[in-house]
Amino acid sequence: MKSVSRALKASNRSLLRELVSSDFKLRYQGSVLGYLWSLLRPLMLFGVLYIVFTKVFKFGKDIPYYPSYLLLGLVAWTFFIEATTSGMNSITGRSDLVRKVNIPKYIIVVSTAVSALINFCLNLIVVVIFMLIGHVPFRDTLILMPLLIVELIILCLGFSFLLSAMFVKFRDISHIWDVILQILFYATPIIYSLAIVPHRFASLLSLNPLAQIIQDMRWVAITPVTLTTTQVYDSIWLGLVWPIGLTIAIFLLGAWYFRRSSRKFAEEL
Repeated sequence: MKSVSRALKASNRSLLRELVSSDFKLRYQGSVLGYLWSLLRPLMLFGVLYIVFTKVFKFGKDIPYYPSYLLLGLVAWTFFIEATTSGMNSITGRSDLVRKVNIPKYIIVVSTAVSALINFCLNLIVVVIFMLIGHVPFRDTLILMPLLIVELIILCLGFSFLLSAMFVKFRDISHIWDVILQILFYATPIIYSLAIVPHRFASLLSLNPLAQIIQDMRWVAITPVTLTTTQVYDSIWLGLVWPIGLTIAIFLLGAWYFRRSSRKFAEEL
């Protein structure tokens, strides 16, 4: 039994590698710049937002190391968009594979998250370069960054499992998710600091797990001046335990719904 289990695990890992590799090839097929687009997209958005919010609206004037602060938030947000959107389309995009081959369906969703994670890691290298150029001091708190990345991955996977299963049945989900992403972008402190938001609104925004993750990333990597959700509530329970608990709940809900719905994917695609 152990040998069979090891063989299945090895087979699943091999399948995951193949799916990730084919995803990259399909995504950048025919593109002149290829993988560079994964770096250029957040950088171009960063350039526009940096000019607008430092030269026009002066949002970043009171934030130390604002270029690195802004770029890290955009890179984390870009990963969230890429992982959840590609995850949502993963099952329908691999419909031929789902109908013809008996494989663990969850691996298809996980493969899109791994592809997005690779791009995320490449973008983090750019953030580090910006930190070096901007003379951002590297502190011991950086050792906490992997934990926050894991939390972000779990959140993305939860949404991806839920969205991919729903998208098989309801194709309007893609339009609804686009609207939700637009709302989330402004409801998450990506281009602004929680410190400039009135406390009653900052309390509402801080219920969002993305706000906790991004602000904590900035706190551990960029500057301790960053207002975290724990500081907003002056409570570890509301500022940390709640968003982490909500992240786990979203993951468990998504995994449960995906597993329940996956039995009928072949029939519904």
